[in-house]
Amino acid sequence: MQFHPEVAHTPRGREMLANFVLKICRCKAAWTMDSYIERSVEEIRREVGTERVILGLSGGVDSSVAAALIHRAIGKQLTCILVDNGLMRSNEVESVKAIFGRGLGLKLNVVDASERFLKKLHNISDPERKRKIIGTEFVRVFEEATQSVGAAKYLAQGTLYPDIIESVAIDGNPAALIKSHHNVGGLPKRMKFKLLEPLKQLFKDEVRAVGEALGLPKEMVWRQPFPGPGLAVRCLGPITGEKLRILRDADAVVVDEMKQSGWYYKVWQSFAVLLPVRSVGVMGDERTYDFTIALRVVDSQDAMTADWTRLPHELMAKISSRVINEVEGVNRVVLDISSKPPATIEWE
Repeated sequence: MQFHPEVAHTPRGREMLANFVLKICRCKAAWTMDSYIERSVEEIRREVGTERVILGLSGGVDSSVAAALIHRAIGKQLTCILVDNGLMRSNEVESVKAIFGRGLGLKLNVVDASERFLKKLHNISDPERKRKIIGTEFVRVFEEATQSVGAAKYLAQGTLYPDIIESVAIDGNPAALIKSHHNVGGLPKRMKFKLLEPLKQLFKDEVRAVGEALGLPKEMVWRQPFPGPGLAVRCLGPITGEKLRILRDADAVVVDEMKQSGWYYKVWQSFAVLLPVRSVGVMGDERTYDFTIALRVVDSQDAMTADWTRLPHELMAKISSRVINEVEGVNRVVLDISSKPPATIEWE
């Protein structure tokens, strides 16, 4: 039997945990975000010593907070590498450069490996194979990138506790593998780096609190979660450059409308999914046979459970209208009204 008192959908779950920890075990509630940061900085310094660390900076909350935390601990021993794998959101590279390179002063190298990743993913449809290919290639690019930044012993990642729960059986726990994340279960077994994962015991809300305490800007700390494999797990079926262009343009519309309406920071995630489904439509006087975009918007506290968000009809209508009229190759938008469980937040 699996029982999860920590998830939001369990009635009085937090009270159960509090009773167990504070009354039965008689622990003290002395854990604070400042104490966590202080302890983490000490642990990172002790483990790393004088070695170099490289970190894959995607622009998402997890890798960004991990970068800021490790930078506080070891400064210039950390080099952040942004791998443009061709699976990123619109204007992602420039945004990361602006915040981390020029804003926070971290050492940042950008590697354009988009063609390399897309070639490896050619004709691959299975979600697990996609994730493992991306994870393997991700590390290979890093191993090559060390030649320009100097030998590094550690590969740092923004792995969170939910990633581990869903990806790795812990201490013989018989819990089922739900999916492999490239920063947990998709890495090659023979890897030259030792992993450094300072956030692996935290949930997303705690990671955001760490980011705020470290002084990261709001638009970074409260950015919606983005999957490690990027748009690859939101582009169902085989991946092509054209399908990624469609998905990237559609996702940009969703983000823009959610921000303009004020809903972006009210929900856990909101994004577009490109379905491997074409249907007949009419654009002007012409018949079309184009792709379908699914709109996925969910509310959650920790990504362990989630429910679909009841957006205003006017907002959904505006998103649909803009996507169909502005994104070439799309003539239909559908709404995903599935909860987690039984569905997952991402489609793959």
